[in-house]
Amino acid sequence: MSMKRVRLDPTRSALLVIDVQNDFCASGTLEVKGGEEVVPIINNLMPHFGQVFLTQDWHPRGHLSFASSHTDAQPFQEIETPYGRQTLWPDHCIQGTRGADTHPLLLTHPVRTILRKGMNHQIDSYSAFFENDRKTSTGLGGLLTELGIRELFLAGLATDFCVLYSAMDARRLGFDVVLVQDACRAVDREDSLQRALNQMGKAGVLFARSRQIV
Repeated sequence: MSMKRVRLDPTRSALLVIDVQNDFCASGTLEVKGGEEVVPIINNLMPHFGQVFLTQDWHPRGHLSFASSHTDAQPFQEIETPYGRQTLWPDHCIQGTRGADTHPLLLTHPVRTILRKGMNHQIDSYSAFFENDRKTSTGLGGLLTELGIRELFLAGLATDFCVLYSAMDARRLGFDVVLVQDACRAVDREDSLQRALNQMGKAGVLFARSRQIV
């Protein structure tokens, strides 16, 4: 049975590629299983879009979100911060390192804007739109509105963290959102992937496969 096609309007649709960086791919310090598998899928999606945006985690050394920044802390432990609960991670995507670079096979020439996030030493930033204090804007929402973009197709890493937060904020800002599921991979700890999909679905995010998009 053929799958329903998802038609995009190049004048109002954009592809948002989240954090396809070496540290989230094979042998990275915060490897997402199968992370590098999204690269050819995303590369094949790019020609469908007139606008492509890319995000990078871009942390300073000693970032608050690193377990190594806290005495006796372990990766994936949670702590309380002034902006709420924060998961502690292995050191990753440190500014200027190979781990912070985009995957070497990911195309970048179609990308209009590269947005770097997580640069504030004291606040993590999962979303492409807001830091984790849920107040500090990255400016992406305003840029998309100025360009007349109303529909976002999301791809990248990881489905249950940075992609989830970006999708939810995009919906909160009034954008239509389509999650390209085969162009994403998840951390998926303690059923976090299914919880993320449920949360996005309730918020009105649509789900598609890359081969459906025309």
